Amino acid sequence: MWALLDGKAFTATELAITADTSPQNISMHLAKLIHAGLLSVESQGRHKYYKFSGKEVAYAIEAMGNLIPHPGVAKNTDKDISPVKYCRTCYDHLAGKVGVLITDGLLQQKIIVSRDGSFEVSNKGQKWFSNFDIHTDSLQQHRRFFLRPCLDWSERRHHIAGSLAAALLDKMLLLDWLRKTKSSRAVIVTGTGQRNLSRYFDISFSR
Repeated sequence: MWALLDGKAFTATELAITADTSPQNISMHLAKLIHAGLLSVESQGRHKYYKFSGKEVAYAIEAMGNLIPHPGVAKNTDKDISPVKYCRTCYDHLAGKVGVLITDGLLQQKIIVSRDGSFEVSNKGQKWFSNFDIHTDSLQQHRRFFLRPCLDWSERRHHIAGSLAAALLDKMLLLDWLRKTKSSRAVIVTGTGQRNLSRYFDISFSR
């Protein structure tokens, strides 16, 4: 389930290798997860590909990472943080230290506001996102969460999730502020990205 968080579909063989278990054992577990409605399967040629049945399942799996005991050590610098903890995808949105800092920037500028444990886009925010060619009215028509806090398992603070967060990540990838990496959920912040994330979200980069 953890491997599926990068949003890709995997074969049973690939998942067996990832989980270091036998093909027979992974097949049994996959059947249970499909029966429970947590995974879906799609056949293509001779292969079957498994993925989350919905984005909410991915969010739940990511949130379970917060159950891992957090070591009581001195605060690390950016250079000490692993790439996945520094900046990564959480299924279809941004997470890690950079994801949390972006959320902080949106809150501080009152582009989004926190209310009763949830996030909302302000009037100022609607215009702000529109300038990025992200139209909040259209996104709110989707049959999924529009905007919600997602507890980051490595930072133990919230980043944004939902269709708005996914649209923001897509836009930053398109602008080459961020780049995905192969075989990992880690995301690279480019030089252009550092300049623009500093400008729009008041993020300081010391890497």
